[in-house]
Amino acid sequence: MLNCNRYRRNPVMDFPERKWPNRQIKKAPVWVSVDLRDGNQALIDPMVVSEKIEMFNLLVKIGFKEIEIGFPAASQIEFDFLRELVNRKLIPDDVTVQVLTQCREELIDRTFESIEGIPKAIVHIYNSTSTLQRDVVFHKSREEIKQLAVEGTRMVRERAKTFPGKIILEYSPESYTGTEPDYAVEVCDAVVREWGATPDNKVIINLPSTVEMTTPNVFADRIEWSDTHFENRESIILSIHPHNDRGTGVATAELAMMAGAERVEGTLFGNGERTGNVDILTIAYNMFSQGVDPELRIENINELIDVYERCTKMKIDPRHPYAGKLVFTAFSGSHQDAISKGIKAMRERNQDWWEVPYLPIDPADIGREYEPIVRINSQSGKGGVAFIMDSYFGFKLPKGMHKEFADIIQRVSEKQGEVAPDEVMEKFRENYLLKKEPIHFRKINVIDLSDDTEKEFDTKVTVQYTDHGTAKEFSAVGNGPIDAVKRGLSDELGINVKIIDYEEHALTGGSNAQAAAYIHMLSSDDNRITYGVGVSSNITRASVRAIFSAVNRLFGERFEQEFARSRM
Repeated sequence: MLNCNRYRRNPVMDFPERKWPNRQIKKAPVWVSVDLRDGNQALIDPMVVSEKIEMFNLLVKIGFKEIEIGFPAASQIEFDFLRELVNRKLIPDDVTVQVLTQCREELIDRTFESIEGIPKAIVHIYNSTSTLQRDVVFHKSREEIKQLAVEGTRMVRERAKTFPGKIILEYSPESYTGTEPDYAVEVCDAVVREWGATPDNKVIINLPSTVEMTTPNVFADRIEWSDTHFENRESIILSIHPHNDRGTGVATAELAMMAGAERVEGTLFGNGERTGNVDILTIAYNMFSQGVDPELRIENINELIDVYERCTKMKIDPRHPYAGKLVFTAFSGSHQDAISKGIKAMRERNQDWWEVPYLPIDPADIGREYEPIVRINSQSGKGGVAFIMDSYFGFKLPKGMHKEFADIIQRVSEKQGEVAPDEVMEKFRENYLLKKEPIHFRKINVIDLSDDTEKEFDTKVTVQYTDHGTAKEFSAVGNGPIDAVKRGLSDELGINVKIIDYEEHALTGGSNAQAAAYIHMLSSDDNRITYGVGVSSNITRASVRAIFSAVNRLFGERFEQEFARSRM
């Protein structure tokens, strides 16, 4: 049994002055990719230099203007990677690289050695300030921990004076979520003072949710409280670095942006330690879905997936927001029906805004296809099958036919699981278009009798067909070709049928256009009903084929039995 008494509730803030709940995200933050540092260090098989360069180039292409490229003082491969970027002039003028280092003199010296030749760089220093780590890891007081941050800042400031380029300082009170809010602000204020920050020479104060310890609203309260309590706020760029331990990293980041965060550090698809960093792409696509420009070039998600999976050797989960193979897929029948109707309504209204049930964005806007939206399994319904027939193959099935054909597909799916679109079409051919036996339509001749005012009917047809392979012919009259053929078949075959409904539409455009015709037929003797379907470049032939299809579906078994008895 779970022993929840082993755990203590993390404290929340008493902050009734909070304003963030009434705010909305209206502009993109400064995005910072840490894929090459935080993301890379969490890989089972970290990236080699060539893979890091490929990832770096992708991040630049997407539009990141700040990229944390590693911990060059701690790893030779990361040092070599940074020098490769410099020597090959791969860093665009409008992109600032960021390097991470602890507040130790030898590491800071090595860090400055790694960034030689770079005109502008962010040097990111950190030390843990949390109550727990002060106690069990460092055995230091609040004042001693603060001095570590101040001394690290001083060392960076001294080296920045002689560096032939611009150095921007970033400081993170690591494990901020486990640090007393007033103490975290105290340490950050000391760093800002030591750096000598001004509105023209700002410090990046990065408040990380190093470990998610409570609900996202608590983090937002802390961010807004810090935002309103820094002593030199106008000289600070307020940044956040959320992780995803509780599975709420995206929510944490979004609420923190509402609370005053101007800058967000994260990774593509949320890669990182433990459950990962915040997924920048999910936040960006969320913004996009609300009509806010994320200011990243992320319209081709398949390219991002391809590079990410190749470089990290990790796979995107099929249910990952926006990127997963199944996220724009509906198996549920009610979902399929709503999507189908939503897309149809948009087309008919020719509206400018996207509004389709169950699809928060148009998959095509981010490089995804419409094709996987509806997939058929045993849980699917009539709407999904109809959507497949329309979207893939152009058959706009009459509403009354949806259930009849869906029942056929459901029997298939119950045996084998998912049914691919091509299989759906094959079953449609088998059950409707190819229902040509035992009564097989061959040819029709239509004569218009409308000029003969004494005639009860206006159309005469002569139909050639085969019955179990034997050529036969009948002539009949009626009010139009469909009525005449129905009357002739009733007399010829000894059946009593009624045509309930008839629909038709074009399948393709151009001179070789095909027409599809649908006949809804009732057997008056036993009240059985079914649909027949016919296709032809001539609408009359398509209609007659649909009649024969329906007759074979209703009476085919009976005709076979009668034929077998006649041969005994």
